[in-house]
Amino acid sequence: MTPALPPVPFVSLIGAGPGDPGLLTLRAAERLREADVVLFDALANPDLLALCPQAEQLDVGKRGFLPSMGQEDINALLVSRALDRGGQRVVRLKGGDPFVFGRGGEEALACAAAGVPCEVVPGISSAVAAAAYAGIPVTHRGVARSFAVLTGTDRQGPAAYAALGGADTLVFLMAVKHLEQIAADLIAAGRDAATPAATIQWASTPDQRVVSGTLADIAGKVRAAGLGAPAVTVVGEVVRLREQLDWFLPEALGGGGALPARSAGPLSGVQVAVTRTRAGTDSALAGLLAAQGARVSEIPLVRFTPTGDRRALVGALTGFSGWVLLSSEQAANALMDALLAEGRDARVLSVARIAAAGSGTARALAARGLRADYVPSPSGTGPLGAGLPAQPGELALHVGSQEPDAELEAALAARGIGYHALEAFRVEPAQLSAGQRAQLEAAQVVTLASSAGARSLAQVAGTGFTAAVIGPQTERAARAAGFTRLVTAHEATLEGLTDAVRRAWRQGA
Repeated sequence: MTPALPPVPFVSLIGAGPGDPGLLTLRAAERLREADVVLFDALANPDLLALCPQAEQLDVGKRGFLPSMGQEDINALLVSRALDRGGQRVVRLKGGDPFVFGRGGEEALACAAAGVPCEVVPGISSAVAAAAYAGIPVTHRGVARSFAVLTGTDRQGPAAYAALGGADTLVFLMAVKHLEQIAADLIAAGRDAATPAATIQWASTPDQRVVSGTLADIAGKVRAAGLGAPAVTVVGEVVRLREQLDWFLPEALGGGGALPARSAGPLSGVQVAVTRTRAGTDSALAGLLAAQGARVSEIPLVRFTPTGDRRALVGALTGFSGWVLLSSEQAANALMDALLAEGRDARVLSVARIAAAGSGTARALAARGLRADYVPSPSGTGPLGAGLPAQPGELALHVGSQEPDAELEAALAARGIGYHALEAFRVEPAQLSAGQRAQLEAAQVVTLASSAGARSLAQVAGTGFTAAVIGPQTERAARAAGFTRLVTAHEATLEGLTDAVRRAWRQGA
C-alpha cells in the first residue's frame, strides 16, 4: 500500500518508463492521481496525463537536442510550484528513470536546498527496457556478464572507451546524433568492427523500430532507415540473440505486442483518439479498440479543480438532516477532500442521508468511508430525481460542479422536492500539451461519448475531425457544436461505439 504523503509542500520525482504507459509503476500512478501540479517531459507518454486531470499540467520539454526549458529554470519552477498556494503536491514526470541520465539528482538537490521534502519513484529505464523489447538481454550466461550505460551526448573518445574494456555490453542513450563518431571511437579503443550493434527507436510503443548491424556499419544503417531520437543503441555479442528472442510485434497489435498469436484486427494501425470528460481513463473502450489493432491515445478534455469556497460547502452540510445527492465519482472525492481540507471529516454528514446517482459513485463513497442510502436503477440523475425516497416540501442538496444539474432539478421539482446545488469542484477546459495536440492531429477517428465531450472538444481543438459518437443525443450536440463528419453507434454501449469507430474508419479511408 502506498504510504500517505506528508504535509505539503512535497515533490515526487517519477520515472515514466520507456514509453508504454502500462509499464508505469503503481506508486507512480498513485502519486499522479494525488498531484496538484505535474511538470512533464516530452518523452513521458502523454497518455499518462489522463491519470491527473485535476492537476495543473506544465510541459517543460527536455527532449534531446531540441529547444526546451533550461534545467536551472525547471529546478526553480519545481520549487516555486511546490511552495505556491501554501504548499502543493508536485510531480516531476520524466521519461525512463529520473536518476539514469535524467538529471533527477539535480532536481532533488534543488528541492533539498529549498527545504522542500522530496521522494524518488523509480521508473523502468530505457537502458534495459529498449534492449528487452528488441529481444536483446543486456546480460546472458556465457555471453555477457556485465554491462555499462553511457550517454551519447558527451564525446568520450577512444581513451575513455578503452577503460570500459571489461564491460561486455555497452548501452548508449541519446547517441543517434553522434553514433558515427561513437562507433569509430569504440573501434579505435579496441572493439572489433564486427561487434554486433542495434539501435532501437521509440521502444515499447507501437512506433518501435529496430536497426541491426555491426560497429562498422550501424551508423550508416540507422541514417538510411531514418531513425532519430529517442533511441537506444546496444553494442555487444548479446545483440546476436535478437534473431531468436525478438518477441515484440508493435504493428500487429497496435501497441499490445506480447501475444504474437493475435491477428492484426480490422483497425490495425488506425490512430484513434478516445476523448474523456471525467477523471481516470476510459481503459475499457481503449482496450476494445486496441484489441482490434487500433493505436489508441486518451485525450482529457477537461480538468477538475477544487471549489474556491470550501467553507460555504462545509457550512451548508453541517447539521443538515435531509438528502445529500452525489452524481459522480469526482463529486464524492471532491466532497471528502473539502471536508478534510477544512479540518473536518465524514461526521459532518452523520445526520444526513446520502444518495448516489450510480454504482460507480457509490463505490467511490464507500472507498472514503461513506455508505450510500439510496442508489437508483437504472443509474443517472434523472432516475435519481424520480426515485429519491423524499417527501414533497423536503430540500435536497446536490454536491457537484459549478453547473447545477437541470435534469435532476427538474425531476425533483416535478415531485415538489426542493433542489439546491453546492459546488465541490470546478470543471475547466483542459490545457492540452503539445504531445496531446499532436495525438489529436494524427487521429483518424475520435470518439465522443457525451454531449459535454462534443462541446469540450470543439472548444479546445476545433471540429475538423471524423468522430464516432455514442448516441443520437451526443450526435445532436456534436452537430450543434460544428462537427460534420459523424458516425453514430447503433447501440449506446462501448461495443456499439467500437463498431462506430470501425464504420467511421471505413467511410473515411
